[in-house]
Amino acid sequence: MQEGYVKRSLQEGIARIEFFHPQSNSLPGKILQELAETIRTVGNDPDTKVIILQSVGEKAFCAGASFDELIAIDDEAGGLNFFSGFAHVINAMRKTPQPIIARIHGKCVGGGVGVAAAADYAIAIENASIKLSELAVGIGPFVVGPVVELKMGTATYTQLAFDAQSWRSAAWAREKGLFAEVHESINGVDASIERLSQQLANSNPEAMKEIKRASWAGTDHWDNLLIERAAISGRLVLSEFTRNAIAQFKKK
Repeated sequence: MQEGYVKRSLQEGIARIEFFHPQSNSLPGKILQELAETIRTVGNDPDTKVIILQSVGEKAFCAGASFDELIAIDDEAGGLNFFSGFAHVINAMRKTPQPIIARIHGKCVGGGVGVAAAADYAIAIENASIKLSELAVGIGPFVVGPVVELKMGTATYTQLAFDAQSWRSAAWAREKGLFAEVHESINGVDASIERLSQQLANSNPEAMKEIKRASWAGTDHWDNLLIERAAISGRLVLSEFTRNAIAQFKKK
């Protein structure tokens, strides 16, 4: 458990995918790869009618990618590989034919905002604030940018990208379209997920597939686009400015 994990289960058409890492669910490349592969596997299972994506822990839903791996990048190839992690997860979520419900039990940072945005229906607790923090360490939210922009709009994405040190509340995120629902307690979150997942498990799979296809219209090129965006961050992370910004961030 100390190294993190990805688990999956399936019961009566409802698949659950759970991920965890002890560092506030900031995910290393190995976990991101496993998460993307698990989403694809579950999505390809004809018995899956709906997917619930969740994490565990008492802090963040997902605090982005592993900071330890970020500071260890020493060439562009390594940078591309690192920043491609969330690209693969987002694309896996995008291409599953089933609707994905995200259970947001805590804060979302960086790539975590991208995962929430890639879900077809995100249900959050009221303390699940969000932040795109990438610019604060000298890079930018290039990989998650397209999905955040698709879900929340260009103006909102731009606000989050440039104001990289300010938290936005869950209520704000709901108003802007990232979260479909916000509840006062985790019990409220879970009750709503139970209601919706049961409803969808008994809905027409072909109809849901077509709804999802329509909602992701115009994204067929993202397999290439998100990797191209990852390459931008992979290049920037090697710059002197970014190295200094990361060094200052580590001192906090």
